[in-house]
Amino acid sequence: MSMSLQGKVAVITGGASGVGFGIAQEFAAHGARVVITDLGRSDLDRAVARIGDACTGAVADVTDPTAMDRVYREVKAEHGRLDAVVANAGIGAHAPLGHITEDQFDRTFGVNVKGVLFTVQPALPLMPDGGAIVIIGSTASVRPPAGMSLYGGSKAAVRCLVRAWIQDIKGSGIRINVLSPGAVDTPSLRRAAEQAQGADAVIPLIRAMGEGNPTGRIADPREIGKAAVFLADDAAGFVTGVEFFVDGGVAQV
Repeated sequence: MSMSLQGKVAVITGGASGVGFGIAQEFAAHGARVVITDLGRSDLDRAVARIGDACTGAVADVTDPTAMDRVYREVKAEHGRLDAVVANAGIGAHAPLGHITEDQFDRTFGVNVKGVLFTVQPALPLMPDGGAIVIIGSTASVRPPAGMSLYGGSKAAVRCLVRAWIQDIKGSGIRINVLSPGAVDTPSLRRAAEQAQGADAVIPLIRAMGEGNPTGRIADPREIGKAAVFLADDAAGFVTGVEFFVDGGVAQV
């Protein structure tokens, strides 16, 4: 199956690094004009330079509806259309029950749930019949490890939102799906591993994580990107409302 996003315009939040950057790379490689958002201008500039002329960057905080409205106004002015949105920006604040703080709760649900709402909602008036929205979830929505109730709960909340949203937009021709990765080999994962156990432990830890996966490894960000391209492509034209696990099978065993 050949996939193409040629001529389409996509907004990808949290696109300057990690999974979001891998998604942006794949969208650009498949012909899309890509607008990535993130919090830091320098990070955005580096990402845009790596992706090339098909990409531009916009500084925006997904928890700020005014900022996201501005992004979409700029997209409309520059491109005149919006075909796909990938709500990727997210954070993880981890603590076991009994040690969860109000700040951790507010930040996690602020970015991972409120941020998704105000990424999706203002995009809808710009999107045509055939538009696609991909929301990045997590296997933690169904298999949250100990200490990750906030993160898993926020991803489960988004899954529930999508079940209602596809009914709210019935007849629009716009599709909304959740793409849920498992562990992905990103710079942030490697930094977290180094902070937790030291630099020498990073590779063994990643290898050990992979050994618990039916594929024997963890994912590369661009593999998540390829799955996002599929969900945005016309090949997935009758796919909406699903949670698509791209996790090597780990959530299924």
